[in-house]
Amino acid sequence: MTQNEQPARTRFAPSPTGYVHIGSMRTVIFNWLWAKHTGGRFLLRIEDTDRNRYVEGAEEQLKESIRRMGIEWDEGPDVGGPFAPYKQSERLALYHTYAEELLGKGHFYKCWCTPERLKQVNEEKQARKEPPGYDRRCRKLSAEERAAQEASGKPHVIRMAVPLDGETVVNDLIRGPIRFQNALQNDPVMIKSDGFPTYGMAAIVDDHEMQITHVMRADEWIATSPLHVLLYQCFGWEQPVWVHLPNVLGPDGKKLSKRHGDTSITDYLDKGYLPEALLNFLALIGWGYDETTEIMTRDELIERFTLDRISPSGGVLNIEKLNKFNGIYIRQMTPAELTEQLLPYLAEAGLVSAEPTAAERARVEELVPLIHERLVVLSEAPELLRLFFETPTTYDQALLVPKKLDAVTTAQALTTATAALRDAPEWEVATIEARLRALTEELGLKVGDLFMAIRVATTGSKVSPPLFETLHALGRDETLARLERATASLGSVSAGP
Repeated sequence: MTQNEQPARTRFAPSPTGYVHIGSMRTVIFNWLWAKHTGGRFLLRIEDTDRNRYVEGAEEQLKESIRRMGIEWDEGPDVGGPFAPYKQSERLALYHTYAEELLGKGHFYKCWCTPERLKQVNEEKQARKEPPGYDRRCRKLSAEERAAQEASGKPHVIRMAVPLDGETVVNDLIRGPIRFQNALQNDPVMIKSDGFPTYGMAAIVDDHEMQITHVMRADEWIATSPLHVLLYQCFGWEQPVWVHLPNVLGPDGKKLSKRHGDTSITDYLDKGYLPEALLNFLALIGWGYDETTEIMTRDELIERFTLDRISPSGGVLNIEKLNKFNGIYIRQMTPAELTEQLLPYLAEAGLVSAEPTAAERARVEELVPLIHERLVVLSEAPELLRLFFETPTTYDQALLVPKKLDAVTTAQALTTATAALRDAPEWEVATIEARLRALTEELGLKVGDLFMAIRVATTGSKVSPPLFETLHALGRDETLARLERATASLGSVSAGP
């Protein structure tokens, strides 16, 4: 099968075992973009048949993560659809019906081997330096032996009878035909002893029933893909377009892991990466529109996304590039829009109320231009703006006194600066700058020394938004009070004649 522009039906089918990580979110994005590009439908299906790995609350976390990225599913839990239910634990009868069909055709068989026997078989194979796997004992039972096992009532699983010779070809859209020797495959379990299907059984049945046209998933599924193809063949169903997506890699070229930053997508969102920036950034890992275009809106990505531009090789998660993207998207926001984004971070830091007042909103919007150009992630805002909400009460002389000055000279300079600013005819940025620059010549000081002393005196730090704009935002009275307090910390000196 090939890429086509007919309305596609794609799906993301996570197991509720944890959060949506970076690599999984990239898979979500590709599936969603292709469905939207073709005017099709994007489905969310919860594959919760592995009860041993089921994590309470994980399903809600998964859904919240996707929605926080601004992505909605057209069919699935919470929204329904023509193929409901979209949770596999609610579809068990369907899997058993199909299992019975393939048992009757001889493609499936029941296996009564105990876990202890399976362990022994693998240990013996290991001793013989053979590949691990089931020895197909129950596949070889006679009709009488099978009937006796049935009558015993012992627990059993249902396995697929994989062909013992020949090959299975997986026609991957990105990689082309991938060939597998059937003799090297095991007979996989399709229905477990607890009655729940395994991933391979449930996923293929559901993909067929839900009319999925394109199965886009991580390339780690390539190894088991021949079994999925065989299952389609057993049923006589038309296969979907197989698209095994390249890995998201760390800077060292290895598959992304937690040490590379492969944490939950919510961790990135909580830190203050914008959903639009993350969407744009992740869409370009393993896919590209052309050699130069990088910044694209959601609508542009939908319009331009095609499967033939997906690379078979992995793409690197470059945090510096993500930071660049996020900064660009932040810069595109208006002060009012950025204010709304920053208020939750400022509230968490205790700088504004949990439910900010109109006055607090107005104050933050007034301060936003001071940090708009330098903000990389939203969570940086509290530390950058803290100086406007909290007055320095103590000073580190190592910071307050420039390296080439002493405490007395610094105190005198701050006292003179206080007087100059007190007498400024108006409290405007240009006036503040003119007064302080003139002072450097009057005192015979270097601009960097005087301005750094004033910066530390008024902000408590060597790092702050632009100095003159900061003083203007603080206001005359607050600026003078801070300068006087810093000067007092150095000892009382005269401003001179």
